[in-house]
Amino acid sequence: MTTPPGDVLRGTLDLLILRTLQQSSLHGWAIGQRIQEISKDALKVGQGSLYPALQRLEEKGWVTSDWRTTEENRRAKFYSLTRSGRHALEKETESWRRYVDAVDLVLRLA
Repeated sequence: MTTPPGDVLRGTLDLLILRTLQQSSLHGWAIGQRIQEISKDALKVGQGSLYPALQRLEEKGWVTSDWRTTEENRRAKFYSLTRSGRHALEKETESWRRYVDAVDLVLRLA
């Protein structure tokens, strides 16, 4: 499996978005920028991946959205984590950590 540098691995984007929204409500572009910033530019989330993921999370009821004005005085859709989104974040984080531990075991034994 080869992944181009900077691309977010499939299946992790939802977790990254949920974690990013745990701190505060953000608009879409800011979510992508925050993930890139926190990862020290290692992870870049393109709009073509980000907005479908946000829509998917909203359909699941894990995030909610409302229109607000940004600091730059532009209208943007801001996303917030819901109660069920917080619960999903806990479960997804546990699942991700089990996955990483399992991969690490294989890498150490291989």
